[in-house]
Amino acid sequence: MARSLLVTLLTDFGTGDTFVGVMKGVLYARAPELRAAIDLTHAVPPQDVELGAQHLAEAWSYFPAGTVHLAVVDPGVGSARLPLVAEHAGHFFVGPDNGLFSRVLEPGDRVHQLVGARLALRPPSRTFHGRDLFAPAAAALASGMDPAELGPPLVDWVRLPSPEPQPRGPGRLVGHVRRLDHFGNLISTLERRHLEALAGHPGARFRVRVGDLSLPLADTYASAAPGAPLALVNASDAVEIAVRDGNAALVLGLGRGEPVELELVP
Repeated sequence: MARSLLVTLLTDFGTGDTFVGVMKGVLYARAPELRAAIDLTHAVPPQDVELGAQHLAEAWSYFPAGTVHLAVVDPGVGSARLPLVAEHAGHFFVGPDNGLFSRVLEPGDRVHQLVGARLALRPPSRTFHGRDLFAPAAAALASGMDPAELGPPLVDWVRLPSPEPQPRGPGRLVGHVRRLDHFGNLISTLERRHLEALAGHPGARFRVRVGDLSLPLADTYASAAPGAPLALVNASDAVEIAVRDGNAALVLGLGRGEPVELELVP
C-alpha cells in the first residue's frame, strides 16, 4: 500500500517538556522522506486512556490513506502491557495495547504485537517507549514496512468498555457526558445515529435533559441568546450541551459522567 508520508501524534505529554520534540526527531532521523509529523493533541489529561481513545477516533479519518497514527497515552509503560501496530481502513496505528485504539479498530483488522528489538533505540528506556519503540516503528511503517514484519498477530487486543446509551422508555435514551472540550462544551455519548434511530422519520423534534435543564435540540450556537444554554449536534455528530458565548462546564457546574437524556418530542 502506498504511504502518505504523514505521521500524526497524539499524547498526554503536554508541550512543556521535550518529549514530543524528541519523538519527532526520531521520526525524521529514521524516515527523512517524511512530509510532516502532525500534532493532533498533546493535551490529553495524564493517563486518561479513554479520552485519548475518543480524540483519536474523532480525528484519524480526516487524513489520507497510508497515514501512520502514533498515539501514546501509556500509564503501563515498561510493564507487561503489550505494544501494538495495526492497520484499519488503509491507515496504520502504533502505540500501547491498553485500549487506546479500541474506538478505531474493529474485528477483522490486522493487529500485531510490536516486537521492536531490531528497530528500537539502544538502549531502550523502560519509561519512554514513545521515543524508543513507537516512534521507530511509526517511521518504519511510514517508509513502507508492513505491520506483519513488526511482530506476530495479536488476536486478543484490549478493548475499552463501550459507553452505549441505554433506553429509558419509548422514545428516550440516556447517555452521559464523556468529555469537555476546550470551550467547556459538554460532549455526550449520544450521537446523530441515536437521533435517527429514535426518530424514524424526517423532521422529528428532540429535547435534551441534563442536570436541571430541559433543552430543545438547536441547529447552531447562535440559536440561543448570549449566556443561554443550548443543545445541538456538533461537528463530530455528538450531542453537545453548550452555553452561548460561555463555558457550559463552569456556568452549569456539570462535568464528565453527568447523565444526559435524549427524548423524542411527540
